[in-house]
Amino acid sequence: MRHLKKKKIGKGRDQKRKLLRSLAASTVVYEKIQTTEARAKIARVVVEKLISKGKKDDLHNKRQIFAALPHNAARKVIEVLGPRYKTRPGGYTRIVRIGKYKDGMPKVQLELV
Repeated sequence: MRHLKKKKIGKGRDQKRKLLRSLAASTVVYEKIQTTEARAKIARVVVEKLISKGKKDDLHNKRQIFAALPHNAARKVIEVLGPRYKTRPGGYTRIVRIGKYKDGMPKVQLELV
């Protein structure tokens, strides 16, 4: 049984949820962010699911996007990113290693393709 199947980043449930919302919103608005490798791998899943929902033009998916992201980021997913990736079947993000932080933690750049 895989009860603990999710990635752990050393935060509680509410803190993790807010961190992922913030990382996803920043990735959508700026189209690239720098963060640690573990956070990028988790945020990548969230961003890709939101862009997939943005490709479908129905009310249910729009409401889910607006519930998951701040208003400006949600509008960008629906109006800009959804049409941009309409023909792409998946893989909207890329993780590029760019070095290490001072404490040795790997630093990566999460960017939209």
